[in-house]
Amino acid sequence: MSDVAEYSEIMPLQRIPLPASGHSALAPSVPARAAARCSNCSMRSICMPQGLTPAELERMESLMGVSRAIKQGESLYRANDSFQSIYAVRAGSFKTVVMHRDGREQVTGFHLAGDSLGLDGVCSGQHSCDAIAIEDSNVCIIPFHLLEAMCREVKVVQKHVHRLMGGEIVREATLMMLLGTMSADQRVAAFLLNLSGRLKTRGYSPATFNLRMTREEIGSYLGMKLETVSRMFSKFQKDGLVDTHGKQIRILDLDGLARV
Repeated sequence: MSDVAEYSEIMPLQRIPLPASGHSALAPSVPARAAARCSNCSMRSICMPQGLTPAELERMESLMGVSRAIKQGESLYRANDSFQSIYAVRAGSFKTVVMHRDGREQVTGFHLAGDSLGLDGVCSGQHSCDAIAIEDSNVCIIPFHLLEAMCREVKVVQKHVHRLMGGEIVREATLMMLLGTMSADQRVAAFLLNLSGRLKTRGYSPATFNLRMTREEIGSYLGMKLETVSRMFSKFQKDGLVDTHGKQIRILDLDGLARV
């Protein structure tokens, strides 16, 4: 589970021609650009393998693709698109969604600067969900076949990719527990606590932040109706746990929120 506030830049990349695939980030309306170097990125400690030698870091930078701007509401990739690359969110935030047969959208995750996207395509060679920007965002594109080749030669990189894949398993298991065992107030509290912890890791305030997703999107993620989400925020405010003003959240009692 991961969520969003205002974030810094992440994992820059250099230009390598990439094959287009379906509704991927290669949409002509969104131009690609050469990215800054990973070594100068403020999010390097989150998204890059730790312990690389200077030569390995230079090689890592050389295998990277391009960075790409994605406008709010546009897709980075769509379900059933051919899997070509994984993506590092450099700035901004995304939601991943699956569509029910009746056309309803189910949010399966929120991803912020420092997170990876696209690993859902490794298994079948096709993406299993849509990744949609919930604000103007920027990603770095990592061609997976080049990353695989480096994994075979540099154990630090291999371990990092394994950690990313393991993190996806943990995220999905956490969501299953969230939906299957927690009450409505516990779900919203867990959502806020998770977001607080992720922002703290990135050097942001863990107590005051702006939500980039809507209440309706939060409800879709938590398996709740919009009205229930709004009611839980009002309850937490009444209980002195949080102070809310629109999308701005201020956690007043972190320990109390954890006890919900």
